[in-house]
Amino acid sequence: MLDPKRLFDCIPYQLEHNPLPDMLAAKEQGVWRTYTTQEVKDIVDKLSAGLLKTGVSGNDMTPEGRDKIAILCRNQPEWIMLDLAVQRIGAVLVPIYPTIHLHELTFILQDAKVKMIFTQDDVLFEKIAGIRDQLFHLQEVYTFEMVAGAPHWSSLLALADAESINRADAIAETIGAEQLATIIYTSGTTGTPKGVMLSHRNIISNILNCLPSFPPGYPLRAISFLPLNHIFERMVTYLYLFKGIPVYYTESLESIGDNLKEVRPHLFTTVPRLLEKVYDRIMDKGATLRGIKKALFYWAHDLATRFEINKRQPLLYRLQLSLANALVFSKWRAALGGSIKCIVTGGAACQVRLIRIFTAARIVIMEGYGLTETSPVISVNRFEEKDRMFGTVGPLIPNLAVKIADDGEILCKGDNVMMGYYRRPDLTAEVIIDGWYHTGDIGAFLDGRFLKITDRKKEMFKTSGGKYVAPLPIEHRLKESAFIEQVMVLGANRKFTAALIVPVFLVLREWAKRQGIRANTPEALVQDPEVRHFYKTIVDEYNREFSQVEQVKKFELLPHSWNIEGGELTPKLSLRRAVILEKYAKEIDGIYN
Repeated sequence: MLDPKRLFDCIPYQLEHNPLPDMLAAKEQGVWRTYTTQEVKDIVDKLSAGLLKTGVSGNDMTPEGRDKIAILCRNQPEWIMLDLAVQRIGAVLVPIYPTIHLHELTFILQDAKVKMIFTQDDVLFEKIAGIRDQLFHLQEVYTFEMVAGAPHWSSLLALADAESINRADAIAETIGAEQLATIIYTSGTTGTPKGVMLSHRNIISNILNCLPSFPPGYPLRAISFLPLNHIFERMVTYLYLFKGIPVYYTESLESIGDNLKEVRPHLFTTVPRLLEKVYDRIMDKGATLRGIKKALFYWAHDLATRFEINKRQPLLYRLQLSLANALVFSKWRAALGGSIKCIVTGGAACQVRLIRIFTAARIVIMEGYGLTETSPVISVNRFEEKDRMFGTVGPLIPNLAVKIADDGEILCKGDNVMMGYYRRPDLTAEVIIDGWYHTGDIGAFLDGRFLKITDRKKEMFKTSGGKYVAPLPIEHRLKESAFIEQVMVLGANRKFTAALIVPVFLVLREWAKRQGIRANTPEALVQDPEVRHFYKTIVDEYNREFSQVEQVKKFELLPHSWNIEGGELTPKLSLRRAVILEKYAKEIDGIYN
């Protein structure tokens, strides 16, 4: 019976029940380097001892008193090894997105009084060097790659001796489930980052309650590319380790396709934006086919758009879908490695159309819902079909309570709810009231057990006519168009609802070429009258599904995608609405003037 108390218990548990030859793996000099469970234990033991020798400790074991260790690097085995080593000696890991803006990075390192930083390479090392004079508590910056003038992380392993290893083991024995495991700063869509304090119990409870949702059986293999800085990927990683599932880390987002074929994983986690990109690539490839192959591709795709779960479909349809799976969808699965059992998606709402199509192609999409403050999962569509419903984020996981407030807000109570915001009891008191965490999301239960998210409470706006509009459902529906990559609905204190739209330029160029339109650059395409008229027909078609006040009356096409680097997206790829409103004030004024 799995009953861990601390996250770092995953190593002794795996050693006792299912030691792996490839507990963690990543590419080194172009070759997969695997770490056995025993190797991981030995490295973690030495690293925790080495950290102790440098003076890192839990001190008085209070959240404020513990030493804070920051990490800015891509996913790799060393990330998890450092996390485990820091936990064992009572210090606290503060993970930070490598792509973070400099002012947010400075704030987090100052707010947490970070004592030591582990980073990837010379680029990130220089990024920190540029603000080091503002970091009064920082003592050292280590790198995982060799960087001139920077201490390499392996130097800490060399400091370990029998005495310090025994001391680290003794400290680990004293750490309880209720104690702080990590502080994760959430940038959110507006405002100053907040440090979410999560205990071992918070995350462990989520692991145990999510385990039954995953595919049964052994052996399974996972691939990882979502940033470990996010609690979603980090919690699932520990779930893999307790369940005895090897974790392979991709080299980069660009190499995911090749790595999938090499690793042949059975499952992985993603966010809807990346799933949309996979779908777009599939459709791009389908568009290049000719003759019977192209006809078969679109025939199979059309079948998939009509797929339903938990509903008996006509025999002819089932026979056709089996044929489509053999002739077309088998190639989709092969592109994902050929062994995929399920894909878990979270962080934002996923298009129902995509989930329907992938499910028809025998690729189970398990969409879930949660927040950093809830460690993170609150509900998830299960691997078993009877516990999945399109358009919802699934049933609640066990052992937590959820209720819908009078205004529709989702409230959550359970062991997964955070300890609070670091050094911000005022903010904690605003969101945890009588033990209930107020998520800020609006939702409802379908069929008495499937949770459906309808909007963000703070993102609903009122037009100048006094009518409320929920932008998310409109945005999600518009993004189902193959021609729309990103969209933000506008209208707060304005006389009508409008939108900023970023086209899918690969698809748009192909359409424009067929229409004989000479414009080819994004800038020229968004200004072309025929293109603008075409997008009006798309928007008008979707408008038929919305009420009068929700209908997008005007829109502006933008020539560039929104991204993290530009500040328009959070690291979770959510829209930073305030930033977009400011950046595109001229275009927005043009819509309304």
